[in-house]
Amino acid sequence: MQLSLQQKNLHAWSGSVLVIGLLEGNLKTQLNEIEGAYVTTDLLRFFEKEDFSAKSGELIKLEFLNQSPSKIIFVGLGKSEELLLEDIREGAALASRASVGSEGTIGVFFPWEIFNPGIAAKVVAESIRLSIFEDLRYQKDPKPKKSPQCLDLIGLPEIVQEVLTEIDPICSGVELARQLVGAPPNDLTPTALAAKAVEIAQEFNLEHKILEKVDCEKEGMGAYLAVAKGSDLMPKFIHLIYRSKSPAKRRIAIVGKGLTFDSGGYNLKVGAAQIDMMKYDMGGSAAVIGAARALGELAPKDIEIHFIIAACENMINGSAVHPGDIVKASNGKTIEINNTDAEGRLTLADALIYACKLKPDSIVDLATLTGACVIALGEEIAGLWTNNDELGDDLKKASILTGEKLWRMPLQKSYKKGLKSMLADLKNTGPRAGGSITAALFLQEFLQPGIAWAHLDIAGTCWTDKDRGLNPAGATGYGVRTLVNWICDNFE
Repeated sequence: MQLSLQQKNLHAWSGSVLVIGLLEGNLKTQLNEIEGAYVTTDLLRFFEKEDFSAKSGELIKLEFLNQSPSKIIFVGLGKSEELLLEDIREGAALASRASVGSEGTIGVFFPWEIFNPGIAAKVVAESIRLSIFEDLRYQKDPKPKKSPQCLDLIGLPEIVQEVLTEIDPICSGVELARQLVGAPPNDLTPTALAAKAVEIAQEFNLEHKILEKVDCEKEGMGAYLAVAKGSDLMPKFIHLIYRSKSPAKRRIAIVGKGLTFDSGGYNLKVGAAQIDMMKYDMGGSAAVIGAARALGELAPKDIEIHFIIAACENMINGSAVHPGDIVKASNGKTIEINNTDAEGRLTLADALIYACKLKPDSIVDLATLTGACVIALGEEIAGLWTNNDELGDDLKKASILTGEKLWRMPLQKSYKKGLKSMLADLKNTGPRAGGSITAALFLQEFLQPGIAWAHLDIAGTCWTDKDRGLNPAGATGYGVRTLVNWICDNFE
């Protein structure tokens, strides 16, 4: 989507669809203050008839023949004193969906001055683009919906232009993550995921390394390889590297869970587990590759970033890992596998050990790890566990700006006793109660002291069955924008 700023007033602007954001209150005064834009007695009567008072989530659409614009959409943003970035984001997404059916240019005029204009413009632009995303790759005769190809943000200062240059790289990263998560498991295999990572690396000047099974065996990655044993498909350990042209002042690692399909192994997923949806168990790796794509184009300064994914399938055959098996991770710790459906943490264990060997200042991992996190926080909020308050605060700040909600959860040390094994150093699952916490505590066992670490459980947020804000039904690309904002805002 082509993006531009327009200094013109609303009467001078021409395009297909005009969106005007209004605050709850005196609508006539607001319309008069924006140069009398389309305000008539009939319009105000129509608002009254339709009970439109500009409450958050309200929308009125007017359509015209042989006129530019052919649609005018008034969207309610709520009370000015209660206005949040989320209201701006939701209002823009609502208007964007209402514009479907029209081509050409959509113009947006919002009360930018209430927020930092640059932040508000970025929020609106991301919402407009991402809310009309469609993935039609697997249809024989796709018929994409008509939607605007250009976006004009009206009434913003020229200084905002620099902020808007980030929109295309970030949204492209989100869209890539959505495509990866949405792909069927017979298409997006571990090999295909690795190939896409290499393609991104080559396009955006990232270094890349793919460790084959034999390489992982040499590294002693017994936990990761145990999960892959039941699949006919070879595991692929993916490592991409971004190095800024300027000397790196910080080194970070981002680790993503990469189960391209998860049957649950011999603890087979049944009932409400929705085994057919386990293609999205690589949502963490999709966010990592999407962020790599965005950051490769944005080229942040003074930083070195490692993107790490232990990709494989969790399947069942005569070679598959048994419940009760004991495996050894690459740091020598032994793990009793009491549940083969708690496989993601096994792959992440060796991935985190590998990341620690790179001696980063901080590590962030993203994983569709536990159903317990979905029960605790629902489908709109991801869980955050961290051993470092500053890192946790920075990630929370980044998530607020993107609308990708995070809630910090406790690393309750006393719960570690639930992971105690009679035979091995630890079990891979603890009691049912506090399951997302014991999962995070398990991961923490594979870190080196002194490295700031955060774990994001995105099991509920990487997919939605209904349209939600800027996320159409399907894969959300959750995590890409938070990672990019965190890196670009904190390390430049």
